[in-house]
Amino acid sequence: MKKGYIYAPQMTLFGNKEIIGFGTDDFYVKEMKRVEANKIIIKNHYSGKVYSATYIHLGVYAEGGLLGVMQFGYAMNPASMASVVSGTGIKEYLELNRMWFKDGLFKNIKSQSMALAIKFIKGKHRNIKWIQSFADERCNKYGIVYQACNFLYCGEHKATFWELSGTWYHNSLMTRNPKLSKSAAYIQKHKDKAKPEVLRQFRYLYFIKRNEIKNLLLNIEPPPKHYAVEQS
Repeated sequence: MKKGYIYAPQMTLFGNKEIIGFGTDDFYVKEMKRVEANKIIIKNHYSGKVYSATYIHLGVYAEGGLLGVMQFGYAMNPASMASVVSGTGIKEYLELNRMWFKDGLFKNIKSQSMALAIKFIKGKHRNIKWIQSFADERCNKYGIVYQACNFLYCGEHKATFWELSGTWYHNSLMTRNPKLSKSAAYIQKHKDKAKPEVLRQFRYLYFIKRNEIKNLLLNIEPPPKHYAVEQS
C-alpha cells in the first residue's frame, strides 16, 4: 500500500492536522505517550533504564500490533553538538537514545522502521538537520541497522559503563551531581557493588538536510562489519 503521513483526527489551532506518524495501514510508526514508551524500554532494553532528555516517542506497528519502540531526544551533553557539526543549534539535531524490538520479527525490521521514523521527523520536526546514534559492543552488530539506512560512519571511541543488577550506567554519572540525578545518586552510592566495563561505541550520523554535510567536523570512515570485527 502507498506510504504517507498519519494525521491526528482533530485540527490544530492553525487549521491544520497534526502529523502523528508515517507508513502504511499494515506497517507504520506512530507517536505514543512518554510514560508508555518508558515502561516498555525499562522492561525490555538491555540498559534497563530510560533517558530523561527524550522527547519523541515512536511505536512501531504492524497490523495493529506493537513491534518496537524508538525514542529520540538530546545527547548527553546537548550543547556539544556544535563540535560535531558546526553551526548546529541545540534544537537542530536528534540523537536516537533508545531502540527496542521484539525478538523473532521479519528481516530488516529495524532498518525499515528507521526509514519510516526519518520520514516522520522530516515532516513534523522540520528544524532537525541531522540525527546521531551510537552502536556499541553490547549490540554485537556494530551498527548494521544504520549502515542499511545510509548513515555515515564517523569513527569509534571507548567509554566506561558500570553494570549493577543487570542495569548499565554511563561513567559520566560517577561525577554528576547526585542531587540532580537519581541514577547518579544510585550508582555512586553502590559503586563498590558495580562492575566496570570498557566498551567501544560506534558513531553514526544521518543528514536530513544534506547541505549540512559540509559542516561535519568528524572524518567519514568505512563502516565496520560485524564479522570483520569479530575476527580481528
